Amino acid sequence: MSTTPIDPDAAAGGAHKPPPPRHLVVSAGQLGSIHRNEQRESVVNRLIRLLEQAHGEGAELIAFPELALTTFFPRWYVEGDPELNLDSFYETEMPGPETGRLFARAAELEVGFCLGYAELTPDGRRFNTQILVERDGSIVGKYHKVHLPGHREHEPWREFQHLERRYFEPGDSFDTWNAFGGVVGMATCNDRRWPETYRVLALNGAELILIGYNTPKHYAPDPSQDPLQGFHNRLVMQAGAYQNGCYVIGTGKG
Repeated sequence: MSTTPIDPDAAAGGAHKPPPPRHLVVSAGQLGSIHRNEQRESVVNRLIRLLEQAHGEGAELIAFPELALTTFFPRWYVEGDPELNLDSFYETEMPGPETGRLFARAAELEVGFCLGYAELTPDGRRFNTQILVERDGSIVGKYHKVHLPGHREHEPWREFQHLERRYFEPGDSFDTWNAFGGVVGMATCNDRRWPETYRVLALNGAELILIGYNTPKHYAPDPSQDPLQGFHNRLVMQAGAYQNGCYVIGTGKG
């Protein structure tokens, strides 16, 4: 039996013309650590400096990490610490009094950004949130972290807590948005470790996935895993990008 190779150009009714190339320069805004008592004004100043640096390097979009406005407060049992006020770690509006300057500067420079933060909604719900902001300073997308790791109850024998399940409720969808000349999706930290994250976003048309995270290099419950932390971090994002034919930008704090 003989077979005849299929000519894709002929099958398409003529010469196949690939779409014109699109170019988007994206920066990863590695913010560095945030002390648990550091004020919003100071953090926003740091974000603006990174935004300005990205602009100077020709970027049109900068991706900031998870919980980029505060320390990673789920590391503490906040209710048991008299120095901490739980609600102070959450944003009730976006942009708000402190973050408005970031939006204004982004619009002035025409550089968009992706920003992770803790959100307290008007009806009292708490989410680990990420937003996508276009070059004109408008919010075009919002995402709530789906895969919350850690535990809900205080475990006093731990050197550090991992209380995301106590201080946030999970999101329920992976959406995409038309922005920056393409289709953009978002995910947060632990989401990157599950293949379904990338697959659902790709099936929703994602060409670029922005991931902010806050993963420590030291895993206190089992330090033997520390040498593999960086390897696993890169592995899951590279695999997700490769298997789904898209770009992934991952940004940590440090």
